[in-house]
Amino acid sequence: MANSIYRASILQSYSQLLFQPCLSNKHCVPKKTNLLCFASSQLNPARSEVSFCIGTHLIPHPNKVERGGEDAFFVSNFKGGVIAVADGVSGWAEQNVDPSLFSKELMANASSLVGNLEVNYDPQILIRKAHAATCSKGSATAIVAMLERNGTMKVASVGDCGLRVIRKGQIIFSTTPQEHYFDCPYQLSSELVGQTYLDAVVSSVELVEGDTIVMGSDGLFDNVFDGEIVSTLAAHSDVVEAVAKLHDQYVMVAKALAKLASNHSLDSRV
Repeated sequence: MANSIYRASILQSYSQLLFQPCLSNKHCVPKKTNLLCFASSQLNPARSEVSFCIGTHLIPHPNKVERGGEDAFFVSNFKGGVIAVADGVSGWAEQNVDPSLFSKELMANASSLVGNLEVNYDPQILIRKAHAATCSKGSATAIVAMLERNGTMKVASVGDCGLRVIRKGQIIFSTTPQEHYFDCPYQLSSELVGQTYLDAVVSSVELVEGDTIVMGSDGLFDNVFDGEIVSTLAAHSDVVEAVAKLHDQYVMVAKALAKLASNHSLDSRV
């Protein structure tokens, strides 16, 4: 599981961009790795611009530790900031294909293309170009968020990686997962048949100073209720406010959310 937390500064996170058609369950198995990004937004007092403060944490599923899990992400300080998460589809392992290769290459390509003129700072076009440049066999879900200096955050997602924006203890924005049916999310794929950037859900949200963004793979949002995310942020708010400029504090909150999701996923009573 990978999680990212951002504070406004602004919170950022990562996504994944590839899909394989869900013609059989072997390409649509549940994904247990948890990825979390935590971010907060703050204003640049000199120019009244918004930027991200970021913390991330990744906890691979116990069965996927050797390859570091199947999630991948990147964070960029280009313009207002870019965050993205990708989650490799586990079913490829049954064909002796490492599901992490596709998501990792996808995110590496997206990172290298952030400043490309043809991308034009558009998350949907970034997904298109990163997907087209990815040669590994496999598929992945993905989400990309780009922050404008004026506080507008543009989001594009394919599948069930997600993002929440929390303001004053309330979730004011949530992405919606895309599924063909239960446990079979939309995916970007190495195969000819599958979802593309045209299937991405595109949205935007106006961020203000102090907003918190939580981005992650389905390993987070399948195992942690939105109310638990809010309460976890509230439990750490005093520490974060006291040292809001320290990256380590955002990592601490991201780690707390990722650990909560990991514990829930391993609890047979849940």
